[in-house]
Amino acid sequence: MNKVKQGRISSEISQELSSIMILEARDETLKHVTITGCEVTNDLSFARIYYTYYGNESAEAVKENLKVAEPYLKTMLASHIRDLRKMPELRFIVDESREYGEKIDKIIEEIHKDDE
Repeated sequence: MNKVKQGRISSEISQELSSIMILEARDETLKHVTITGCEVTNDLSFARIYYTYYGNESAEAVKENLKVAEPYLKTMLASHIRDLRKMPELRFIVDESREYGEKIDKIIEEIHKDDE
């Protein structure tokens, strides 16, 4: 598949999924999930959805809620994106880049404190 088309589909899935979670989902946990990215496989069979969560629930509880909500989210996504013949299976993956960035920031701060 064309990389440009694949990127466009990934971007559209990411935007629509964010909109659905904020505006249409009833579960309050989903309203605190931020979609940070999406990667679609070449054959459009799977979509890896990267997310972060800002809330009081544990990471495992959020992961379980997303797993339970996946059929609903896929159905809603299919109604919003009509130009795909087959809607890919959604796989939610925690985006750890924020935590990694915070860890690097702390290391840099410690280095600067040691230099002073």
